[in-house]
Amino acid sequence: MKFSKFGQKFTQPTGISQLMDDLGDALKSDQPINMLGGGNPAKIEAVNELFLATYRALGNDNDTGEVNTTSINSMANYSNPQGDAAFIDALVGFFNRHYDWNLTAENIALTNGSQNAFFYLFNLFGGTFVNEKNESVDKSILLPLAPEYIGYSDVHVDGQHFLSVLPHIDEVTHDGEEGFFKYRVDFDALESLPALIEGRIGAICCSRPTNPTGNVLTDDEMARLAEIAKRYDVPLIIDNAYGMPFPNIIYSDAHLNWDNNTILCFSLSKIGLPGVRTGIIVAASEVIAAVSSMNAVVNLAPTRFGAAIATPLVNDDRIKQLSDDTIKPFYQQQATTAVRLLKKALGEYPLVIHKPEGAIFLWLWFKDLPITTVELYEILKEKGTLIVPSKYFFPGVDVDNYKHAHECIRMSIAADEDTLKKGITVIGEVVRGLYDEAK
Repeated sequence: MKFSKFGQKFTQPTGISQLMDDLGDALKSDQPINMLGGGNPAKIEAVNELFLATYRALGNDNDTGEVNTTSINSMANYSNPQGDAAFIDALVGFFNRHYDWNLTAENIALTNGSQNAFFYLFNLFGGTFVNEKNESVDKSILLPLAPEYIGYSDVHVDGQHFLSVLPHIDEVTHDGEEGFFKYRVDFDALESLPALIEGRIGAICCSRPTNPTGNVLTDDEMARLAEIAKRYDVPLIIDNAYGMPFPNIIYSDAHLNWDNNTILCFSLSKIGLPGVRTGIIVAASEVIAAVSSMNAVVNLAPTRFGAAIATPLVNDDRIKQLSDDTIKPFYQQQATTAVRLLKKALGEYPLVIHKPEGAIFLWLWFKDLPITTVELYEILKEKGTLIVPSKYFFPGVDVDNYKHAHECIRMSIAADEDTLKKGITVIGEVVRGLYDEAK
């Protein structure tokens, strides 16, 4: 059977498809697997209890105990392509209440998850454009700090349109301890890019906190990126899947800003609802209109189940309270535990950890590792421990000539402490053995 060029692109092996396949296989396996790969959020009892109670309340009126036909009818009917109107109104109220952005319903659209949102946005702003002279111009998405999210790499309908800037790497301390580093944006390299200067950039995009590293770009870095985006008349897209205001897995001092040149993307996944596939885009009205049109073609309308659960939690700010008081402290403690276990497992071996500033991962750098971390991934998988190798987190970079891209792994900290201990023990044993053999 022959596929079109489109079909061939989306059926070839990719980093994200391998990751999701391996996670699915692990879940079906009869053998115990230390799940330290993937981005599934932790199962936090207090979070699950709140969602369950909210779900149960959807079918009943709290005052009368009778069937709540409004909620049932909401899920029994399509929304318009922009998304569930009640949830959008709740979000408008929430963001204006907490940030004073003066949003209206025309500034928000829903999608079937963040991955769906970035498929739309990267194809809207990256690819072939026609300029004022009726000439074709190929424009890329500029990622100001690689490594970046594995799921970005393959979403363009035709080709890959990314340009990434390699980071400054600074040695830092964390909680008074050595053995940590932090990525920072190399603005000199970024602002001297010919593609930016010559108008071949369609948008600038970053995740905050960054998936895979847990890096949080500083407010100064974000302000400078916003200024550059305005100077070159391109939007700044910010992926807040792990960030403010929900699930707010950020431990550093950071603030969230929005204007008509900024596109903010949020998700219900990392607050504990990945299965409902609900993404949120906050942007200028013309972007929202474009996303709504794409929704109509691709999905007819976004799913309403996640919106139905989240609407009451957004209206009364419980979603923010849950994020601030339960979700963020949970992952901060998980990071502390994982760092302690890693330092115990690898001792004086050449492990450096990216400073944990947020998200649900640790980014581990094994300096001068004798093999690539793709090979390390296969060894660990055979030993029942899943991580993700660094190679796939550098869209727009020729990783063949960048050694650092083959020396890191992303490790999830969302697992329970027993799984963390077992998985880190395996990682320690294998990595120590590799360094010892190389000696």
